Amino acid sequence: MDTNWYIIANPTSRGGAVEKNWPQIEALLQKLGFSYTVQFTERPGHAILLAQEAVLRGHRQILGIGGDGTSNEIINGILNQQEVPSTDVAYALLPFGTGNDWARSYQLSSDPKIRLPQLLQYQTALQDIGRVRYTRDGQTAARYFANVAGMAYDGFIVQSLSKRRRRIKSRMEYLLMVGRYLSKYRLREAQIEFDDKIVSDFFYTINVGITRYSGGGMQLTPHAVPDDGLLALTFARKLPKWEVLLQTTRFYNGTLLEHPKVEGYQTKHLKVTQIGPTSTLLEADGEFLGETPVEFDILPKALRVVL
Repeated sequence: MDTNWYIIANPTSRGGAVEKNWPQIEALLQKLGFSYTVQFTERPGHAILLAQEAVLRGHRQILGIGGDGTSNEIINGILNQQEVPSTDVAYALLPFGTGNDWARSYQLSSDPKIRLPQLLQYQTALQDIGRVRYTRDGQTAARYFANVAGMAYDGFIVQSLSKRRRRIKSRMEYLLMVGRYLSKYRLREAQIEFDDKIVSDFFYTINVGITRYSGGGMQLTPHAVPDDGLLALTFARKLPKWEVLLQTTRFYNGTLLEHPKVEGYQTKHLKVTQIGPTSTLLEADGEFLGETPVEFDILPKALRVVL
């Protein structure tokens, strides 16, 4: 293990909690004998550039401090760089976000006194990474994701929340917003193509998962396995909104696929296109990306995670 860690910290995560707690985190790093360089993000997308620059400068251990959005950006930086194979870079996260869904899959503690000493043991695992190609402002773009990508209502709610001036500060507040925006959502007809199947419907939600948790502990892809080389696909066909609210407990307890209007599959590639004039929206790891047409594929065991 290289003793030098490159730290990318988002000071605004969880309502400024990272900035507030940084003096205590830094004191603990020094007490534990870490050698490190730290950079604080200044704007959306900054962590992608910082991760790329870190690898270019020879760093092979990156520690992110922030939430799922910060983590997604760092992972995109690691996957986008061309200096070394992505698995030559070890990625660790000290979760400091609102949902911490990716961290939940690995049971990573958000307590620095627990999490930071674990890094010294340096146990790693390889995880699959999803890649999604989509459309935004008429242009084709691509993004990697390590957790769950969501379409239909998931894309709508993330887009809506991204326009709010005040950031979501708790899981409960997020759940309340999900319920509030539900009344404004209009189902859009789309087509999903995967393997030898073509499914057309007015979908309430379409989820593609590498891991199983999203939305602050929801299990929308409960059949996802992070290193099996497959995308976990879940989609919910047309449902009345009162039925969606009635089934809220299924979002969290892992029984979502038992509902008769919800189906789950595993595949290596899928495509989602719109039917009619209205596009279907896309988010990944809690970040709004764009709209249909959308294609997903998988990069098996492309990320080295420090447990």
